[in-house]
Amino acid sequence: MLQTRQDVLDARFKLQRAAFEEQPFPALHVRKDRLKRLLALTERHEAEICAAIDADFGGRSAQETRLAELFVVRAGIRHALAHLPGWMRERRVATSLPFLPGRNRLLPQPVGVVGVMSPWNYPFQLAIAPATAALAAGNRVLLKPSELTPTFSALLDRLVGEHFAPDEMSVVNGDAEVGKAFVSMPFDHLLFTGSTAVGRQVAMEAAANLTPVTLELGGKSPAIFDASCDLDASVSSVAYGKLLNAGQTCIAPDYLMVPQGQAATVAAKLAAAMARLYPTLRDNPDYTAIISERHHRRLGDMIAEARENGADVIEVDPAGEKLGVTDRKMAPFLVMSASNDLRLMREEIFGPVLPIIEYAKIDDAIDHVNRAERPLALYWFGRDRGNRRRMLRETIAGGVTINDCMLHLVQERQPFGGVGASGMGAYHGEWGFRTFSKEKPIFIQSRLGAGGLLRPPYGRTFERALRLLGLMT
Repeated sequence: MLQTRQDVLDARFKLQRAAFEEQPFPALHVRKDRLKRLLALTERHEAEICAAIDADFGGRSAQETRLAELFVVRAGIRHALAHLPGWMRERRVATSLPFLPGRNRLLPQPVGVVGVMSPWNYPFQLAIAPATAALAAGNRVLLKPSELTPTFSALLDRLVGEHFAPDEMSVVNGDAEVGKAFVSMPFDHLLFTGSTAVGRQVAMEAAANLTPVTLELGGKSPAIFDASCDLDASVSSVAYGKLLNAGQTCIAPDYLMVPQGQAATVAAKLAAAMARLYPTLRDNPDYTAIISERHHRRLGDMIAEARENGADVIEVDPAGEKLGVTDRKMAPFLVMSASNDLRLMREEIFGPVLPIIEYAKIDDAIDHVNRAERPLALYWFGRDRGNRRRMLRETIAGGVTINDCMLHLVQERQPFGGVGASGMGAYHGEWGFRTFSKEKPIFIQSRLGAGGLLRPPYGRTFERALRLLGLMT
């Protein structure tokens, strides 16, 4: 079976490579047509996409999928359609004085066949948003969705096949072994979204082919309450950001830092805010399930370890439902006084569990963030401009939202990407177009150019010309 899938992967790749060589620079109308078909795929099959994702999760609301996936994808495609003529345009670049009247130009050129390996947590958005950028840039695209969302992955294969020729965009499904084969293909660019640990392996496999990679990973993204913040509004934002998709979001707040002495107060407010969002859990269609029993047990083990080591653990179970692994859904947990050696404090949580850490002064909060690996996101809440300025300038994160959560992700005029352990490279909007393009520098020599004066045989003319050029730089 694996050999058959490998054959399919090889055949699809060769087909797309041949098609790219036949049409290495698709015209504007060709690219727009592909984007419009991608938009049609999104709009015509919304109900099917929502139902498939709900089935794979064992419970995720259509509203959450429409907001966090379909809305984001549609906005990205429409933005690309509106701005693509400008992105494609050959740009003038200033020419240094010694080389006038020659001219510099910069031509964005498609790179070829792009591989996109997407995860299970937002299976539609994290497959189609990179594909949007790759198609806008004029490339062919192979998609490898997650094996943990089999219903959706099969649907995506069918829908892509209905809207695109296999040599334009195609889906290859399969297990982890197929995934390993996928990332070892000689793509012209590879984008992977997933865990930091797997991202390291992907980068090593791609390096064998010198394939450029964009890695969208995760990590422990902090939320920080300054003493100057509007506490109720801040708590409301963090409760929503943490529990969207039951915390199974790469940019979810992974832990919360609050001024010394405020942990208990903040925990009580957070519990109340979470209960308002989700007054019931087990049969609440708005509250997302955990993707698998394995992931549920992992989160449960983290909480058990914290309890056993003396942490103060609060279960937010408004209706007293006492959920277990077989329920798939998991109650939110708030954890205080957790020691730094616990898994909860070392690993990305990726679930509805939020540690709360107190800090004495802004220097301590900055130091805590900087001691850890660089996060994908950072959230700062407060009105103090001086502290905000320090937090922005003295910490490094993939992206930042001030006084809210996650909204930097949906800004099509801003790049989205990680840094260090949280990833490399960026996409969205024009940054996605650039990621999947080769910006080719071009110098056009003028008939009046003086380059001939610098050629052998060297002599007085050469020395005078070189001296003159030195004075002109």
